[in-house]
Amino acid sequence: MAHNTISSPHTHSSAFDEGFLEVSSIHKLHYEQYGKVDGKPVVFLHGGPGGSTSFSNTIYFNPNVYRVVLFDQRGAGRSTPSAEIRENTTQDLINDIESIRIHLKITKWHLVFGGSWGSTLALLYAQAHPHMVGSLVLRGICTCRKLEREWSRGSAGAARIYPDAYEEFVNFLSEDERQDPFKGYYKYLLSSDVETRLAAARKWNTWDITIGSLIPDEKSFEKINDDQWSLSHALLEAHYFANEGWIEDGQILRKENIDKIRHIPTAGHSVKEPGIEKALIEVCDEYANSSFE
Repeated sequence: MAHNTISSPHTHSSAFDEGFLEVSSIHKLHYEQYGKVDGKPVVFLHGGPGGSTSFSNTIYFNPNVYRVVLFDQRGAGRSTPSAEIRENTTQDLINDIESIRIHLKITKWHLVFGGSWGSTLALLYAQAHPHMVGSLVLRGICTCRKLEREWSRGSAGAARIYPDAYEEFVNFLSEDERQDPFKGYYKYLLSSDVETRLAAARKWNTWDITIGSLIPDEKSFEKINDDQWSLSHALLEAHYFANEGWIEDGQILRKENIDKIRHIPTAGHSVKEPGIEKALIEVCDEYANSSFE
């Protein structure tokens, strides 16, 4: 997509609304709304699984145009209970996006914005509810195929780019467990011993942050010391990927599923590196001037 505007990060005031939405007998989702109360509604879907939203996620959206909805997915961020894997599947998360839309009395999302795992959710939600999505903005697109999962945790993908860090990652596991690091780590992250769980979480997250950026920022590793974040992030990622995302391999890219969303204007960018953030802001500014009724 061509970008004809020069855009800088948008600055928002504090949230005009904040609350919790009960979506099951177990889970309550934390959500916040920013920008224009009667603006064009956009939902921001965070990565992970097990990531979270923060005020910084609002920079892409013009507060004079957009009504920005941020929420933390089940078991993640400020949603409760933390690191809870019961009633926590991909279909549950897709349903949650609809529950939030209905709860906030939003007729249709003008824009669904997602990165990494958030892009997986955005695509699955759009395929399940194509008439509720005006446009899609995706970065670090992940369709949760087996080859993508293996690239991130297997020995033939990112491991070849960061061999020393990968050795640290797999050395936590026995030789047999290394054949499937997702299931190997999942077992330790579910251990009855809290120190075992935390040790596994720290190793998992160190590797995850290492491969999350071309040039890892040392400051980004600091959050590993936050035990609650570390455990919820690692456990939920392992929970989802050990279960293959609860979708069939290649499901998102099947022609019949792509046909459901072919009419939706979509912009995608690779990763949040210098230049990409600017491009994401620009495309959101372009979509701000569009109507997707």
